[in-house]
Amino acid sequence: MATVGSGKYRYEVNENWAKLPQGMTLGEVSAAAVDSQDRVYVFQRKDPPVVVFDRDGNYLNSWGHGSTNFAHGIYIGSDDLIYLTDRDDHVCLKYTLDGKPLQILGTRGKFSDTGCEEDSGKVLRAGGPFNKPSGMVNSPSGDLYVSDGYRNCRVHRFSADGHLINSWGEPGKTAPNEFHAPHDLWVDKQGVVYVCDRDNERVQVFSANGEYKAMWTDMGRATSIWMDADETVYVTELTPALGVWDKQGNLLQRVESVPSHWITGDSHGDLYLAGAGVPSVTKYTKQS
Repeated sequence: MATVGSGKYRYEVNENWAKLPQGMTLGEVSAAAVDSQDRVYVFQRKDPPVVVFDRDGNYLNSWGHGSTNFAHGIYIGSDDLIYLTDRDDHVCLKYTLDGKPLQILGTRGKFSDTGCEEDSGKVLRAGGPFNKPSGMVNSPSGDLYVSDGYRNCRVHRFSADGHLINSWGEPGKTAPNEFHAPHDLWVDKQGVVYVCDRDNERVQVFSANGEYKAMWTDMGRATSIWMDADETVYVTELTPALGVWDKQGNLLQRVESVPSHWITGDSHGDLYLAGAGVPSVTKYTKQS
């Protein structure tokens, strides 16, 4: 197996990490997330949509037959609940770790009017929730944040019980608070919101209320963001590359990477990259 990176950010790359039962294959993998026990939940575009592995890649179980139309984002919060986005059904979903549905935001098949007629196309006007949402995360306050997404240009903030609090974002390519395909997001321990503004090739940083704070621009098309326990920031780029950042927006290292749509990590500092349009998850095992 190849080794990439250097210093604190040196990894052994395993592109054949996932071990499936005989006769079972992965479909197109969109995303992955890790729970408090370091089990890895892979979100794929076939039934069953959620496939669970231990950190060594051994298959544990799967669930969710018929529950999603087009898998996109997955996130597991400190509450050990799963937050999914079903992009093409325009809904965001919350589940227990064993697949019990708890909450749905949005109405299946109903989308807001943004004037956009193609994925990642030109949005003519900002719309309400949702038009092909891409990611949902929870926050220390319990509020939920959604990046929206492929045919919208907004971040939406909801209360824990699903009431819309506020939204921000406008269509555009350069100014703060303008988005083109907001693709993923993260909320840190202080409630600061980080948004992968993919097709503008940057990460934008906001307060919990949506007030603009900063932008990071030294990157390719930012697809996904994850923070470790020390709040070091990892951003996947479609160039492809993996950027390692501090929270002040300083690039610490750019690591060679497989093309990746999503990133997550475990308590050991190992990373899991969901392939862009391919049926695989690549593990990056941190080297001491």
